[in-house]
Parts: sequence; C-alpha cells; structure tokens
Amino acid sequence: FFTFQNTVVTCDGFVQRLSCDTGVISVQSATCGRTSSQICSVGRPPSETSNTQCSIDVPAVFKRCNGLRECELNTQGLAPKDPCFGTYKYYTTNYICIPAETSVTCHGGYSYLKCENGEIQINTANYGRTDKTTCSEGRPSSELQNTNCYSPNALAPVSKSCNGLESCEVFATHTVFTDPCVGIYKYLAISYFCLPPGVRSSIVCEHETSALNCGVANYGRTDSSTCSTGRPASQLAKTDCYALNSQTVVTSGCEGKNNCSILASNSVFSDPCVGTFKYLYISYSCVSKCKCDCTEQ
Repeated sequence: FFTFQNTVVTCDGFVQRLSCDTGVISVQSATCGRTSSQICSVGRPPSETSNTQCSIDVPAVFKRCNGLRECELNTQGLAPKDPCFGTYKYYTTNYICIPAETSVTCHGGYSYLKCENGEIQINTANYGRTDKTTCSEGRPSSELQNTNCYSPNALAPVSKSCNGLESCEVFATHTVFTDPCVGIYKYLAISYFCLPPGVRSSIVCEHETSALNCGVANYGRTDSSTCSTGRPASQLAKTDCYALNSQTVVTSGCEGKNNCSILASNSVFSDPCVGTFKYLYISYSCVSKCKCDCTEQ
C-alpha cells in the first residue's frame, strides 16, 4: 500500500516540486527553518547559517499537495511565521505516493467515479482552486487568481455519496460544498482507492485491539469523524496521517492465519502524527487454502 518516502529540500524563495509517477501525494512532514549549516549555504555569510536549532511546521504544504499527482509551491512566505529572524532558511518536505485514482471536475459538472473491479474508498476531496491552470479555459484572469481556496466540508459529502459503491456521481457546485472563495471559478478534485472485491474492512480506535478472522492497512487518521466521540477538535483536525509501517506490521501479524489480533497503538506502529487521536484501518480478504495431489501423466 505504501511506497518509499521521498524528501525534497528547497531553499527559501525558490519553487518546491513534489510529484508521483504513480498514485498521489501524501505529505508526511513539512518544515521551514535550518538544522544544518551546510544546506542552502552557498554565498551566504556565516551569520545566516550558524543557527541550526530553527524549525517550524508548514501546514500549507499538506493542504495544497495532498491527493495530487504533482504539486508546485512558491516557498516565499509559505511558512506561517519566521522561526528565526536573520537566518537563511530552507523547506524540507517528506512525502509518500499512495496508489489512488484521481478525478477533476469543473464547477457545474458531475464527477463520475468508477471502479471496474471493486468498491470506492474516498481518500481526499476539495472543492475550490489550488492552481491557475485547471479548469481555466475561457475564464478571465480575475477568476483564477486565488489558488489557496479550499472547501472545509468537501470530504464528508463525497465519502457519503461514494464509499462502498462500484460507481457514483457528485455534483461540483457550491450548493453541495458551500462557496469557499466567492468570485473564483472552482473545481472538484477527488482522489480515491478501488478496494478489490471480497475485501472486508476493520476500523479500530487507538488503544483498542483489532481481531481479524482471516490487504490494505493504515494506522493514523484520514477523516475527522471516525473514532471521534468525546475527542476535542484539535485531536481530529489532521486527516492526512499515515504510519509508514502499517502494511508491514499487519501483514507480518495476520497473513496466512485464520484469525489474528493487532493492538492499535503507537507502541506497535510508532506515532505518525503526535497529538492526533488515531485509528487502525484494515481492508482484507479471506482466501481458501487447498491441498492438491498431483499425478504425473
């Protein structure tokens, strides 16, 4: 399910580019600052590179790139604030590519999602605008300028309409998603998985145990509603949280067995997003085993 982690380092003021040859981007961490005196130091005086205790998280990278096949970011002013005045900084982004399908539908159109062989599982959804080129034909420049436009509730209605189905359609309009940026021409961007037929799923909240009778696995959080009862909003806000070792842990503990139990805990999977209440999502299938007696003819 998961691929190797990619790391991109970009000097402040330059463009950072993330891309996936297959699948879509899932940002694991994004920081701005300086932790080495050597990186992005050419032509800089020692006074601008000596502070190596400087770092701040950059949420904008998660927001703008997750669910896309490629993403370009102008790092100038991208960080929420300056973590160390007088120090020349750089941006470090770690991301993985997850195997998802994508769909982009201009405002007023219908987004048609389909799995030829399996069921839909929504990964990300946004109704808004994150670049100036998508759905831009025939539109005045004034309707394309805001590339930081995100609908706060896009994931919920798309998931409700599509999850578990072989096909679905979603109307790309502000009557469904509200209008996150008035006067801007918007589009609906969706990434989703096709779960194979016969695949079952299990969701277990953090600190609880998953018991499987016989796939895909993730320990983290990909929506704000699952395992949310009694939890403050601050523990549910991060919905792009993936533990890199999820598949490995579940496979080693369960594959080939009739049943197995896995504790959904940081002690088992490590903590992919500190401060977020996580859950373990597993999709799996049961396959029959047969013993065959073969006779040479």
